[in-house]
Amino acid sequence: MYALTDLFVYPIKSLGGIRLAEAVVEARGLRHDRRWMLIDANTNQFLTQRTDATLALLAVGLEADMLVVHHRTRPELGALRVPLTEPTTTPINVTIWDDTVAALPVSATADAWFSAAINRPARLVYMPNSARRPVDLERAPRAIVSFADAYPILAIGEAALEALNQRLTSVGEAPVPMDRFRPNLVFRGGAPHAEDAWGPFRIGEVAFQGVKKCARCVVTTIDQQTALTGKEPLRTLNTYRRTGNKVDFGQDVVPLTTGVVRVGEELVVGA
Repeated sequence: MYALTDLFVYPIKSLGGIRLAEAVVEARGLRHDRRWMLIDANTNQFLTQRTDATLALLAVGLEADMLVVHHRTRPELGALRVPLTEPTTTPINVTIWDDTVAALPVSATADAWFSAAINRPARLVYMPNSARRPVDLERAPRAIVSFADAYPILAIGEAALEALNQRLTSVGEAPVPMDRFRPNLVFRGGAPHAEDAWGPFRIGEVAFQGVKKCARCVVTTIDQQTALTGKEPLRTLNTYRRTGNKVDFGQDVVPLTTGVVRVGEELVVGA
């Protein structure tokens, strides 16, 4: 038996996550997840912790009808509040990996705050409801995704993290928390990496489809509270979770239906 034990959204791509007790599942994934993104103000290319670990220092919260962003180590910046409503600005084209997507600039105020926070010209943009960014057409031909890297949802079992941390501590390394892997769905039950083999599954009344194992990158080596970097856990994962030239941890997922999922609900595989 599996049970959902944690839910997370990351409203602004590559910034801090928010733990929820329940979440609305939409076609793009969990509501508000990666609907905003920082871009380079000169090139419109997306910004990521892969090249700027200090983005981890930007914490995000939900407050009524606002996102609230603050810098963990620079209180003098104050808090930035961003309405959850879709901006009424003129769309621009932005680039995320190989995709070009229409996005809405949020505000000059947001741009100025983020530019000061990360010490480079940046803009905050929002993916409008009208945008359609498809996932891999061969793996999930009808699915769409927000500004997440490739798939709408990431699921990870607690057992997988426990097994990794046992390996880390056995060689004198510190255990890592789940936030290194930035999951949306965390569950309890089953053997380590049971999610690798998942196809269809259900949480409450909402149906999902496991698509593929998630290939991991250098973001897993960034402490999400301090932005300090190291070699773990990728170095250890490379010893037992390597497939070809990729290191896998977690399962990429697409929603098949919409609805609400809640921490504590049973997760039924094969349903």
